[in-house]
Amino acid sequence: MPELLPIPLQLAWPFALAFAWMAGEFGHRWTGLPRISIYGLVGFVFGNTLSAHLPEAEMQNLMLLAYVAFGLILFELGYRINLRWLKINRWIAVTGGVEAIATFWVVYAVAYWFGTTPLTALILASLAMSTSPAGVLRVLNEQNSSGQVTERVLHLSALNCVLAVFAFKVIIGIGVFQTSGSLLHAVWNSLVVLIASAGLGALFGVAVPALLRRLGSLNRDATVAFAITVILLVAITHVFRFSPVLATLTFGIVARHRRVTLSQTQRNFGVMGDLLTVLLFFIVATSLKWDQIVPGLGLGLALIAARFLTKTISVAAFARVSGVSWRKGLLTGMALTPLSVFVILMMEQTRHLGVDLVETLVPLTAMVLLLEVIGPIVTQRALILANETPDNPEN
Repeated sequence: MPELLPIPLQLAWPFALAFAWMAGEFGHRWTGLPRISIYGLVGFVFGNTLSAHLPEAEMQNLMLLAYVAFGLILFELGYRINLRWLKINRWIAVTGGVEAIATFWVVYAVAYWFGTTPLTALILASLAMSTSPAGVLRVLNEQNSSGQVTERVLHLSALNCVLAVFAFKVIIGIGVFQTSGSLLHAVWNSLVVLIASAGLGALFGVAVPALLRRLGSLNRDATVAFAITVILLVAITHVFRFSPVLATLTFGIVARHRRVTLSQTQRNFGVMGDLLTVLLFFIVATSLKWDQIVPGLGLGLALIAARFLTKTISVAAFARVSGVSWRKGLLTGMALTPLSVFVILMMEQTRHLGVDLVETLVPLTAMVLLLEVIGPIVTQRALILANETPDNPEN
């Protein structure tokens, strides 16, 4: 029989989510801080009080909802990527590649210097390459920003995600091979998973627009069809242990280039997207435990500083050749600070391999908590300094 919870615990999650939403709304109005930073703070407090008393099955169901929310955000990010622009201005792609690779090696060197094992340092470095699309996109939409910095942050965060997923899967494959000695198992959990995930996303990216054209409902039903497809993609990748990150991002990129148009009012997938965003940032923060953060705080701060400086300097170095000023290059690099949601969901995805990264990568836990709150604020400030937000960016 399923485990029954006492009435107070049954009500804890709904009340905590309601409180997180209210805190986000009032906090944003009173302080101007991003809502998602406040959702994260409330989730962290809740995660260190009542969430430990919930059955594992309920936590897994909530985490699956978080994957759906993240998938919707990744689809929207992919949908806003203009491959033609990257082809015309190839320096943007070069910037993304150099910045991600530089971040990888700098973070690896810092982690190794602090005494972590080579494999742990490699995992930390691969995850540090990423920029959380959830944090970036929600701040961009909340601020209603537009301009060179905004578009570059979108495209660079997408490149960071792809490169980080690739590096992470390869390194996890190496770790699996060292543990199990099975080359087939290692290859399956790296290259095969990457290819299958991207192929699945591309397949849906072609099939869904074709179906909508067949139905003659491109404008009326596109948003619903895309949302349902994202849910289906997340479910498939969850069952077959593929990468929902790569699948949903590829789906968005391919769907955009099949010439299906989403109107401005459909960003965030409307009310459903807003609701799932509260859920996403709240649930992710509940997985961060205080007793894991304190021991890794020193290295976590060092990794944050190394990552921030490397990304900012690398992007600024290519600013002029890619068509913007040094100042906007610096601000673009600063805006790539968010990290948390991407990292937590990537770590949770490795549990089925017997690699409990949440428990073993203590410095990353401290890093994620700090960037859960600080990252969106830095992105918001960078956009304001770049003059790419309205004077009254209230939603």
